[in-house]
Amino acid sequence: MNTSPIDTFEGAEAIFTFAHNPGVMSLILIAAVVVTFGAIALAAMHEKHAYSAHK
Repeated sequence: MNTSPIDTFEGAEAIFTFAHNPGVMSLILIAAVVVTFGAIALAAMHEKHAYSAHK
């Protein structure tokens, strides 16, 4: 399924390395989501521990 209207990269000002590979793009997206939610979860655990230790 090639839906891109671009046939060549001649004259391109920017070339995105994985733009043509949806599998890699999905993997990068999933990794970013995991890192983001992991950081939020770790911060919440740290805050909970710090608050309970300060009482």
